[in-house]
Amino acid sequence: MAHLDAAVQAELIATAAEMADVAREATLLHFRSAGLSAETKETTHFDPVTVADRLSEERMRAVLARRRPQDAVLGEEMGRTEGTSGLTWVLDPIDGTRSYLAGTPTWGVLISVADETGPLYGLIDQPYIGERFEGGFGRAEMTGPHGTRPLKTRPARPLSQAILMSTFPEIGTPEEGAAFRRLVPQVRMTRYGTDCYAYALIAAGQVDLVVEAGLQPYDVQAPIAVIEAAGGIVTDWQGRPVHQGGRVLAAANVAVHAAALAVLNG
Repeated sequence: MAHLDAAVQAELIATAAEMADVAREATLLHFRSAGLSAETKETTHFDPVTVADRLSEERMRAVLARRRPQDAVLGEEMGRTEGTSGLTWVLDPIDGTRSYLAGTPTWGVLISVADETGPLYGLIDQPYIGERFEGGFGRAEMTGPHGTRPLKTRPARPLSQAILMSTFPEIGTPEEGAAFRRLVPQVRMTRYGTDCYAYALIAAGQVDLVVEAGLQPYDVQAPIAVIEAAGGIVTDWQGRPVHQGGRVLAAANVAVHAAALAVLNG
């Protein structure tokens, strides 16, 4: 892990906050607007992208070009730009574009900064309800309509009492779906369709588990930073690092993580 002094950490935090601010403005310009349409990036299924996705990433990249031109950038809509600092900003301008199109306030803007070992600091921002979750560099807090408070994941409780979240009931491949369906009857309650907001709810101590498959680095790096700062754990389904994406198991604590991992692996 790169050694970053306090002044550099403060600059990275301030840069992330400015990016989140401009992304809030860009996404709210179009959210719940009449006539908002989407193109699809896939031919086999609906993978939408809107003018708001592109505008959000363009404005975040403009902040980076001004404040941190030495850093690399990996964004969902505009790909990778190389840098020289050893740091990479990983951006998802709207995580949950389907939710955005449907008008539900569970999409978010994901911003993280990583070195070669993975994410160091991240933000999950929900512009419409005005909540921002941040983690890393010694910080773990959320700011919203009711002020600022620390983030702390839920303490251990039996898997039978756990709340599980996932974006889609039809998760991943048939094999991945079968593993997920083994887990669902073992928990108290399963909720779907919350996109990145589910990860924020782990960090806030509301839910125990998020299980997903087929994720990209920009889907998961900010959630990893926020959840780990709040005391949780995020790995793949074998307990390995997952900052490059794939099958993700996010958990409030090591005990519920181990229990879920055992079920997923049969």
